[in-house]
Amino acid sequence: MQKMKRIDANSRRSRAVVVGNMVYLGGQVGDSKQADIKVQTRETLAKIDQLLEEAGSSRSKVVSATIWLKSMDDYDGMNEIWDAWIDADNPPARACGEVRLADERYLVEIIATAMV
Repeated sequence: MQKMKRIDANSRRSRAVVVGNMVYLGGQVGDSKQADIKVQTRETLAKIDQLLEEAGSSRSKVVSATIWLKSMDDYDGMNEIWDAWIDADNPPARACGEVRLADERYLVEIIATAMV
């Protein structure tokens, strides 16, 4: 049986779970709820970097990402930050869509899965 490591867990959720050689991140959002899409995307990706490091991984090992945007009008701004963040030699599989997020001030939420 494989062991699981839960990162930043509480009674409702874990921010990340490591199983075997994979790490599964829950949805991450930025802290600046009043900021524009670029700031929120940077903050979100910084949180992902932190969780990946804690799990023993890195952005070059991200295999899949799901990006939820409050509005597809923010697609280009988000992609500007995303494109600078990803390892261009190892781009993950990715999906992006428009959804209603948990707080109307959030503009982006990102879920990622990576190898450890």
